[in-house]
Order: sequence, then C-alpha cells, then structure tokens
Amino acid sequence: MRYIHKLRVTYSLLLASLLFAGCAVGPNFKKPAAPNVAGYLPTQPSTTTNVPNVSGGEAQQFVQSRDIPGDWWTLFHSAALNDLIEQALKANPDLKASQAALVVARENMLAQRGAYYPTVSGGFIASRQKTSELIAPVPNANVFNFSLYTPQVSVSFVPDVFGLNRRTVESLKAQEQQARFALAATHITLSSNVAAAAIQEASLRGQIDATRQLIANNTAMLQILREQYAQGYVAQLEVAAQESQLAQVTATLPPLLRQLAQQRDLLAALSGGFPSEELTAEFEFSSFQLPQELPMSLPSQLVQQRPDVLQAEENVHAASAQVGIAIANRLPSFNLTADAGSMALAFGQIFGAGTGFWDLAAGVTQPVFEGGTLRHRQRAAEAGLTQAQEQYRGVLLTAFQNVADTLNALQQDGEALKAAAAAQQAAYITLTQTKNQFEAGYTSYLGLLSAEQAYQQAAITLVQAQSNRFTDTAALFQALGGGWWNRTDIPKS
Repeated sequence: MRYIHKLRVTYSLLLASLLFAGCAVGPNFKKPAAPNVAGYLPTQPSTTTNVPNVSGGEAQQFVQSRDIPGDWWTLFHSAALNDLIEQALKANPDLKASQAALVVARENMLAQRGAYYPTVSGGFIASRQKTSELIAPVPNANVFNFSLYTPQVSVSFVPDVFGLNRRTVESLKAQEQQARFALAATHITLSSNVAAAAIQEASLRGQIDATRQLIANNTAMLQILREQYAQGYVAQLEVAAQESQLAQVTATLPPLLRQLAQQRDLLAALSGGFPSEELTAEFEFSSFQLPQELPMSLPSQLVQQRPDVLQAEENVHAASAQVGIAIANRLPSFNLTADAGSMALAFGQIFGAGTGFWDLAAGVTQPVFEGGTLRHRQRAAEAGLTQAQEQYRGVLLTAFQNVADTLNALQQDGEALKAAAAAQQAAYITLTQTKNQFEAGYTSYLGLLSAEQAYQQAAITLVQAQSNRFTDTAALFQALGGGWWNRTDIPKS
C-alpha cells in the first residue's frame, strides 16, 4: 500500500510537471547577423566638392558613426520647414493611422496573453419546472411543480504543455513590433517627403524667377529690335525671330507655375490640411543652409536603424513562431475544468446546508486523422519561414543600395553644381558682351539669339543642380534611418 501511495504521488508530480512546465516546440528565433561588409561603396567618400559663391555649394564632410538626430531637418536651419514638418507630424492622417495600427497590434497581443491564466465565469439560473406524474419526482420533497435556483462558478484552464499559446503570443508580439517599425517608417517617410517637397518648391521658384528674368530680357531686346527695324537697321526676319524666342520663353512659364501650385497642394496635404487652406510658408534656396557634416553609419548600425529592415526581421520572427504553432497543433492538448455552486428549491435556501455541489475534470485531446491538414499546414509554415528569411535579405540589400545610391549622388551633385555654376557664369558673361556688341552693331542678331538660349538653359540647370544637392542630402538622412530612435513620440518597445 505504501509503495502504491508513493507511486501515485510520483505520477502526480510528473503529470503536474508535464502540464505546467512544458516546452515550446518549434524553432527558437535568432536575430540575423549583420552583413560582413566594411562599407557601402568600394571606396568610402570623405568629403564632397566645394562650390564657392553658390547657395548650397559648401563642401560636406562624412562623419563616421555620427548619430542622427530625431529632428534631422533642423540641420537645414529653416524655421518654416521646421514648423511645417512638426505640423505634419501632428496632423497627417497616415501617421495617425499607423499609430492606431500599433495600438491594435498591442491590444491583440495582450488579449492573447490572457490564455496564460484560468478563465473564471459566474452564472445564476432560476427556473420553474413541472415533471410528469408518471415518473418519480426529482426533488426530495416529492413534488411535481417546483422552482430551482442555481448559482455557479466555473473555472477552466488549458495548460500550455507544448507552447502553443507561447508561440501564438510570440507571433503577435512580433506583429506588434512590425507595427511599431511601420510607424517609424511612416514618420521618416512623412518628414522626408515634406522636406523634399519644400526643396522642390524652392527649385521651382528659382526656375520661375530665372524664366521671368529671361522674359524681361527678351521683351527689352524685342523693343530694341523693333526700334532698329523702324530705322532700317535690321530686317523684319530678325524681329520675327526675337518674337518667336520671346514666345518660346514665355511658354515655359505656365508649366512651372502649374508645378508650383501642385507642390503647394502636396505640402498642404502632407501637413494634414486642404489645398484651400493657404500655407503661410514659402520656400526659396536662400531660406536653406546645406548641412556640412553628414552622418555615415556603420553597416552594423544600419540594420538596427532602418525600420524596413527591422520590420522584415520581425516578419521572420513571426514566421518562426508560426512553425511552432503548426507543430503544437499536431500534439495533444489538455484541458482542466472545475465547477462549484449551490442548488436550492427556494431563493432563501441558496448556500444553505446540503445545497452545494462541485466537480473536477481533466481531459486530453490528440488529433488522430485530419486528412493531412495539420501536416500540410506545418509544411506551409516552414515554407513561410523560408520566404520571410529571403524577403529579409532582399530588404537588407535594398537598404544598402539606397545608401550607396545616395552617397554616389552626393558625390556627383557637387561636381554637377560646380559645372553648372561655371556654365551659368560663362553664359552670363557671353550674353552681356554679345548684347553690348549687338547694340553697337558689331555682331549679328543670330549670335545674340544663341547667347540668350545658352544663358536660359544654364540658369535653369544651375537651379536644378542646387535642388539635387539639397534633395539628396535629405535622402541620406532617410536612407540611414532618420533618427527615429531619438524621438519621444515613437514607442521604443
């Protein structure tokens, strides 16, 4: 008897250990290792070209391991840009939707955590019954008509023996992290888009100013030609050619004005407003300063900074947990239940002596035949993990490509701006001298017309080269992660 008692105790302890300290089946997630590369380009840049006496022409130094501020756009020293981006971060609907999506993911994960604990429910049933007189009455009082009052508490618990619930919570936690990184990505994209749109507005204003100046110059030249034609110094053909030149230059202005209006509409929408709500800020290159020190994050830092890379990593994590869920669904599941309450024929007798009842039950369910459903679901989950891992690698390669493309662009932007500034200066000198020679009668009108066309193209090219340098500088901050980890309005975990 003593031996049997010990055996029962030992069996009970082993059963309890199995039920309450089970392991989580399936693969345990491991963070992917950082790529074993030293940099983003075969030769790492250290500085960009200096272009004196041109807005945005300052040389830029790349500083290794420099942290990125959460408000990196303030490095452009534009109060109007700062205000507009902060307004966008408060009112943009896409950002608010991402914030709500994070709350949804978090609450779903917390809801699943409730499965770690027993569920307790209480109930009360009051009924009036009449039994057939052909069978024995149910109550001890031998009555056929009676009332029955039953208050009851039920407890049920599903022990997480093989980690089904733990893997489910793990998957939902990874989805919550994905939503958090999606919020960071939306934040970075929004601030970068506002900065790029403001820079593009400055570029359009510069091109519009240059075009209007060209229209004024061509109008003045046309007036001179008409006076010379009236005096017989030039042919009507030259007047017609200048009229054509003026018309061509004038025709380039409306498309620029249309683009400027559309750019203003874009800025209004990004900041959470309607196009009819006029923006007070207007952007020109004179309102920006080019950041002269640019961050150069290490490759090992980039994988921890880019939200899209971190999203892809959490997608791998969720897929890994799904494999564990699929395996656990093929294993036995256990269930413990308990009920306790009272049953009385009169309301005043509830909880009286002899009215109580209780029951305890334990059950186990093992899938035996599912037509291959569970097996194929496991295989699908395993293939999904492979898919997520390859997607992660694709996102990682794209992230490094983004940084490399931006660094290449910044190197070439300086050279392009230097060439454009030299071309604009040379075209201006040529136009001025040719105009003086034409007015003095030393050169033909065709020479003047050629000089005007060259200067027009050089002026527009210079403005576009300035725009590219500012735009690619903002793009580098975005490509490196945008400093979201230094923001207080983005949850850290």
